[in-house]
Amino acid sequence: MLPKKRFENYRGPRVEIPDLIEPQRESFKAFIENGLKEVFKEFSPIADYSDKKFELVFRKYELGSPKTTPEYAKENKLTYEAPLRAEVILKNKTFGSEKSQEIFMTDFPLMTENGSFIINGVERVIVPQLARSYGIFFTTNESKGRTYFGAKIIPARGAWVEIESEADGALYVKVDRKRKFPITSLLRVLGADDKEIKKLFKGFPHAEDYLAATIEKDPAQTPDDSYIEIYKRLRDGDLATVENAREFVDSIFAPERYDLSEIGRHHFNERFGMSTDSKATAVRTVSIDDIAIIIKHIIEQNHTPGAIADDIDHLGFRRVRYFGEMVQQRVRVGMTRMKRNIQDRMSTIEAETSLPIQLVNPRPLQAAIKEFFTTNQLSQFMPQQNMLAELEALRTLSALGPGGLTRERAGFDVRDVHTSHYGRLCPIHTPEGPNIGLILRLSMYARVNRFGIIETPYAKVEKGVVTNEVVYFNAHEEENFHIAHAAVAVSEDGKIQSDVVEVRYHGEPRIVAKKDVEYMDIATNQAFSVATSMVPFINHDDANRALMGSNMQKQATPCIVPEAPLVGTGVEEMAARDTGRLIVADEAGEVMEADARHIVVKNKDGKKREYPLTTFQRTNDFSAFYHRAAVTTGQKVKRGDVLANTSSTDEGQMALGQNALVAFMSWSGANYEDAIIISERLVKNSKFATIHLDELDVSVRDTKLGPEVTTPDIPNVSEQKLRNLDEEGIIRVGAEVRPGDILVGKVTPKGETQLTPEERLLRSIFGEKAKDVKDTSLRLEAGKRGRVIGVKVFSRENGDQLESGVIKKILITVAQVRNVSVGDKLAGRHGNKGVISRILPEEDMPYMEDGRPVDVILTPLGVPSRMNLGQILELHLGMAANTLGYQAIVPAFAGAGEKEVKEELVAAGLPADGKVPLRDGRTGEEFAQRISVGYMYILKLHHMVEDKIHMRSIGPYSLITQQPLGGKAQIGGQRFGEMEVWALLGYGAAYTLREMLTIKSDDIVGRSAAFDAIVRGERISHPHTPAAFNVLVNQLRGLSLDVDLKRETGFDRSKY
Repeated sequence: MLPKKRFENYRGPRVEIPDLIEPQRESFKAFIENGLKEVFKEFSPIADYSDKKFELVFRKYELGSPKTTPEYAKENKLTYEAPLRAEVILKNKTFGSEKSQEIFMTDFPLMTENGSFIINGVERVIVPQLARSYGIFFTTNESKGRTYFGAKIIPARGAWVEIESEADGALYVKVDRKRKFPITSLLRVLGADDKEIKKLFKGFPHAEDYLAATIEKDPAQTPDDSYIEIYKRLRDGDLATVENAREFVDSIFAPERYDLSEIGRHHFNERFGMSTDSKATAVRTVSIDDIAIIIKHIIEQNHTPGAIADDIDHLGFRRVRYFGEMVQQRVRVGMTRMKRNIQDRMSTIEAETSLPIQLVNPRPLQAAIKEFFTTNQLSQFMPQQNMLAELEALRTLSALGPGGLTRERAGFDVRDVHTSHYGRLCPIHTPEGPNIGLILRLSMYARVNRFGIIETPYAKVEKGVVTNEVVYFNAHEEENFHIAHAAVAVSEDGKIQSDVVEVRYHGEPRIVAKKDVEYMDIATNQAFSVATSMVPFINHDDANRALMGSNMQKQATPCIVPEAPLVGTGVEEMAARDTGRLIVADEAGEVMEADARHIVVKNKDGKKREYPLTTFQRTNDFSAFYHRAAVTTGQKVKRGDVLANTSSTDEGQMALGQNALVAFMSWSGANYEDAIIISERLVKNSKFATIHLDELDVSVRDTKLGPEVTTPDIPNVSEQKLRNLDEEGIIRVGAEVRPGDILVGKVTPKGETQLTPEERLLRSIFGEKAKDVKDTSLRLEAGKRGRVIGVKVFSRENGDQLESGVIKKILITVAQVRNVSVGDKLAGRHGNKGVISRILPEEDMPYMEDGRPVDVILTPLGVPSRMNLGQILELHLGMAANTLGYQAIVPAFAGAGEKEVKEELVAAGLPADGKVPLRDGRTGEEFAQRISVGYMYILKLHHMVEDKIHMRSIGPYSLITQQPLGGKAQIGGQRFGEMEVWALLGYGAAYTLREMLTIKSDDIVGRSAAFDAIVRGERISHPHTPAAFNVLVNQLRGLSLDVDLKRETGFDRSKY
């Protein structure tokens, strides 16, 4: 293991990096412990409609033990879940009896240690939603050249209330976005008469004018009138009586229908400096005092020059809804449906009924939970290209999803980086496409409090001295303080060195004296996500390229021999550990056994602990996940030591690529337009070789004509093709397979037909062989190859759960080792990506003075316009680190500068500018200029040529147009479109064009004649009429134009 050399010009993080996937686990735990309890409490008791016959009470619930282990569930395509049971009491009011019973409610999916769920054998992740917070927001509207303030009260459940002030001096209300009415009517229905309303605002500046104008506009005079007026606005067209108006309006603000939520109440009280203790936040409805406070604030804002509305994109007005909250909502929906069913059944059932099970049907609850995990937009297939992709998926926040934004409706403001994101959401790490700014990542040190508000830590500064006291602030709180950046120079005893310091205050930069600094960032990478924090010298990269670099690290395919970067940022180790995939020692001891399957450690008490290792497990992205033992027999280990690395780690560090010797130069135009030239040495040494696992499955069904059968005895298939099948017709493990090879021999019965005498003769001679069966074997698709490494058979006899009509299911795993080849995509960590254009023999690569040929040649033109100079600094520091034998650690915004890199190069005996003379491998001559050469960390991305390359000679045709299908999956052709036709017309290539538009396309007769001619070795005859022509003729006939194709008689074709 290389020693680490840190290039930090700050004191280092003042807080340990938190557990990066803890928020997901905490949310699940809170839901199981409290969320379920809340829902059952909410729906208990359930009485029948008359409230005279029955009452059903959910006394307590219990989540049982999981049915399987996560590994077993994955292997056998099951869901990792546990049974949820509830104790239900049915009180029979007619007879005064009571019966208790434990009822199975549903199987509830469990979260694994890694924060994911296993649904039908597939790992899924529930992406938390970044939604609008509940509570109060102040808005503005322009009228007659003036700005008038208003407010929106957004509850967790119930109607939105919008208050507006207008140019006529009155205040109006809208409930649920219906027609507006004067606010005095709302105050009356909330329990105040006109005298009390005036008393509420007595002595408040300008309030009397607003009240007078509002009362003047209000047609209602009494509470009864107000009820009717509001009812008319909300239920236009219905007959309004005082009784039904009162019932309807009161129900809107009743606790059953309206819930401001604890978060909303906390937000409201905090905003107006009221108590935020548990007693105060228990009030979940809107009172007359709340409305009065809001009105006063609106009036005050209207008369405050320069007052501005709340910024809706500020992070203080957005909150994170984690798994627990979202699933609780779905469980509530399921329970509501279940309650309705129970009440319906209570009404119709006999009074003698005594058992709860006769009333409770948990199907709606089961359906709601299943729907959430399988079809919800935020329940996503877990990206598993490598461990970083997995980790970042668990730290992703989405503004999309149910109750959120839609891609089409989201404007620029919502997507933009906001000052309040600092230290909470990463400004760099977001997708490049239509989801830019809507899908975000949590910053490294951010934490989410119980209200879903994102907080970030700061170190307290007192009189210019940084203390060890750490405080967490939300986006609103931090704006009131002067906060300095972590890279500000600080002495050993914590004193700030410079007299003036650049700080953030109210989201703006400013310069203050050091005594005025109140807080300081705790790390220089505090603003960034994990992937962004892993880019060295990110401060020298343009933000757009840093974004690409962050995203491309998650697309890197793990190499067979992982290699930690020569230039890292210090985050790699923590990131690898927090994925939960590394095998780490739980206690100190001595390694007794270590192989590919398990590691056994004996502790000081002589007790042995076994750690099982994973071998070649297919991930969701078809890469291979496996463990490699990092210890040897007899080795002493401490608690927390890494026992086994994964496919994406090296010595406990995230290792997604390889260190390669790179030169920046042009080479005979072969690296034009970001193309990359690599040395054959990388291929020979399998530096970028990767493993890919494909899973193919086939179901054996029971058909109307009889069951399908797996057999090696397939009609009309040569023995050569069947040589690898066993007596069941299933391919043996270890067999090498190519496209079209049979993996599972399977025949399906065909319908009985009348046999011809010849067939009867054949059947009597050869027996069953000529029977009516159809070959429906599973074959390897085109473009795939590899070796069979696993066969799994699921059958009803073994007790496996299968869909109806399926007798057995066979799963074949094919592994393939792919070396790097021309057309593969390589990238650095700075958004510098390219496609391999040539693989040169080692001897043709440019070489250094000591005879070492370089591994990779990149184009120098890829740097200036892209402004990602971080790659150049990485190159030079990598060269020095390799020569001096250490791993360089360069944290973001506080790492090595130009001066330190030059010093390291000189210490390594290299020129200070990092440029060395190179010789041409083909001629041995020295290049005219000295060239930048050094070590860069290069990733092989999952866009591989082998997945994309495609060719077609003959293949399927569309039934409608008779033209070849398109796309690789359909073995399609290339589209020869309108403009391509013009190109051939321009060259006068008439015969080529005719061929393209007829026999290669939709001339049915011509193409089969051409195929026969090619087979026989004859000349291809003239084309016939294309099917497109017949379509045109039929379309004209559809327009009532009778068009006929008439061939001229006496036309001698041979003359032409």
